[in-house]
Amino acid sequence: MKLAVQVKLIPQAEQAAALSATLRTVNDLACWVSEVAFARGVPREYELRKHTYPRLKAEGLGAQAAQHTIKKVRDAYTTLKANLRAGNLGKPGSKRRRKAESKPVSFRPEAAQPYDDRCLSWQYDARTVSIWTTAGRIRGVRFICSADGMKMLREHRQGESDLVERDGVFYLIATCEVPEAETYEPDGFIGVDLGIVNIATTSTGYQAAGRDVNRRRQRHGDLRTKLQRKGTKSAKRLLKKRSRRERRHVCNTNHIIAKRIVTEAERTSAGIALEDLGGIRQRVRLRKPQRVTLHSWAFAQLADFIVYKARRAGVPLVHVDSAYTSQTCCECGHVDKKNRVGQSLFVCRNCGVVAHADRNASHNIAQRGVVVWDAGRESRVPATP
Repeated sequence: MKLAVQVKLIPQAEQAAALSATLRTVNDLACWVSEVAFARGVPREYELRKHTYPRLKAEGLGAQAAQHTIKKVRDAYTTLKANLRAGNLGKPGSKRRRKAESKPVSFRPEAAQPYDDRCLSWQYDARTVSIWTTAGRIRGVRFICSADGMKMLREHRQGESDLVERDGVFYLIATCEVPEAETYEPDGFIGVDLGIVNIATTSTGYQAAGRDVNRRRQRHGDLRTKLQRKGTKSAKRLLKKRSRRERRHVCNTNHIIAKRIVTEAERTSAGIALEDLGGIRQRVRLRKPQRVTLHSWAFAQLADFIVYKARRAGVPLVHVDSAYTSQTCCECGHVDKKNRVGQSLFVCRNCGVVAHADRNASHNIAQRGVVVWDAGRESRVPATP
């Protein structure tokens, strides 16, 4: 299982200047490589290398840096093609899709640049790195990270690391290959219902309210609108300072929720059943004031956190169909749209059960999780003689 560890670099002034110049140079050349690829119909990496490698070397890039720049461009076009195929950029002929298809892929000046072990080495005891730049290799660049991150780097770092600049601060994002724990046979399943008012509700009774996240999002949105209207230098400076603050808070909240759910499942030897919410933003039709809330809902991130934490802990996890989980009675199985009386109230029209709507849905998800798990298990019936 691949995990990423982020470390913060603390370079000296001349080291920071070299790192900044390196990122801007390689990304400027990546834009040129992208233009060449677009003009030639996005050829394969080997053919693209024949058209671009000599100039990249002439511009001062090392052999490995030139190879990584070409590969980065080719991977960007592969991602673009996958998004077009999946419909993530709109239907064929739409304005957004035509715009994406009509011009080369571009790279921001501070976009990530991959490094392998030939142009980046780690000194864990000294907490420094030696890294290639366009000004030559610089050594003794200090870095800091958490104790858990350092342990993971020492034991499991493998493959490439990405150099990134954010608001003048440099980070290295290292790839670690962590072994997965052996999955046990679950004693039942914990159903997890994901939502906006309640971020997550489990069939065991745990409920993570989204009140704090939604209030912060509203407050950040109002402040952002106010500063954008003002448009002064100080307002723009404050906007830049506060950028990504809301995202970091949501990410931290999702980590806490995911850890609690996985820990509960591991403690009770249960599995986890998650809804498959893929494409929900395209399926749901809402009024304009509600669209911002839906599109800023970070359900996919929370689900990804639960999945990787479960795999690391060896907790069985299945995805189930989310259709009608909020309209089905978990006691008698009766399905009726009118069962969902309100956002939080569920009243079965058949058997009269009254329950919290999200908790009822989580029980339905847990039941479906058992069915999916049993359907996917190997048959234990003796072979016919």
